[in-house]
Amino acid sequence: MHPIADPYFYAAAIPAVILAGLSKGGFGGSMAMLAVPILALVISPIQAAGIMLPILVAMDVVGLIAYKGHADRRSLMILLPAAMAGIAVGWATATLVNEAFVRLLVGVISLIFVADYVLKSARANEARDHNVGKGLFWGAIGGFTSFVSHTGAPPFQLYMVPLRLAPTLFAGTAVIFFSVVNAVKLVPYFLLGQFDTVNLATSAMLLPLAPLATIVGVWLVRIVDQGIFYKLTYAMMTVVGIKLVWDGATALAG
Repeated sequence: MHPIADPYFYAAAIPAVILAGLSKGGFGGSMAMLAVPILALVISPIQAAGIMLPILVAMDVVGLIAYKGHADRRSLMILLPAAMAGIAVGWATATLVNEAFVRLLVGVISLIFVADYVLKSARANEARDHNVGKGLFWGAIGGFTSFVSHTGAPPFQLYMVPLRLAPTLFAGTAVIFFSVVNAVKLVPYFLLGQFDTVNLATSAMLLPLAPLATIVGVWLVRIVDQGIFYKLTYAMMTVVGIKLVWDGATALAG
């Protein structure tokens, strides 16, 4: 098994894995979503998704250990079954789905959510109660978009952020949610041929960065003020949203 040898690939891959690790540790919200778009600058998005999934799973293991006992069970009970349905739809339509359209859709949703926060900031600072209907909808969208391009964070956050949980509880819930989602995705990704020898060897080359970056993310969550934590989450959603809209619109226009 020989990994990708292009130095330009690693110039993009190392920052991508570090950003994903910080996000997987609970810091920076949607930063993990930047990994595939960054890698897509030097390789195809499909190959980027295949390389990143084993790395994300390794990060999930570190996150599960770090946030043991910190999770909102009610959120998980609502979101996870819906996410499984979303993954199933993504798998069933894998040959039909236009990845560019999915990126554009997720990007637009993210920016609408941020705009709502900016325009109604006073209300956004008030915690909202669980809403099963909204949770099932955003959970399903999160599972589907995560399967297609590892872009499940904005739909997840659209449901979770308004709950205004403590940062460690929010991060712990996210870790469990995406750990289950990513573990389930392994089977269809394998059956779709995403884990060829080149991709697996390249994942192995980048893997040592995964736990280190994730641990740093966990540490940052525990020392950063809650207000700053949520502002950073919204800021990262803005950056990722703009990036996804640009990527999706450019690909569709081309």
